[in-house]
Amino acid sequence: MAKMNPQQMMKQVQKMQADMQRVQEELARESVTASAGGGAVTARVSGGLELLEVTIDPAAVDPEDLELLQDTIVAAVNEAMRSAQQLAQSRLGAITGPLSGLGIPGL
Repeated sequence: MAKMNPQQMMKQVQKMQADMQRVQEELARESVTASAGGGAVTARVSGGLELLEVTIDPAAVDPEDLELLQDTIVAAVNEAMRSAQQLAQSRLGAITGPLSGLGIPGL
């Protein structure tokens, strides 16, 4: 395997950081949606892991059982967050590739 000189390595790292910044900006504009309770609650989360919206079907609102509704909201938000994390991981992993496991800050 050919060795890379320090200047080449630095250029590669700078390119990777620029690509990561670009992908993170793209992710912030994208969103994923997940639902729980058979669609009673829907949560939308940005690729930057920001909760954007929670929609609740009025039929799911039972004043006698708010705990079930609360649990359903938590489940929908958690699933949307997991989906957003997977989206980010797949996009950023394509850039960092084998370097992601090296523990280098910012990668």
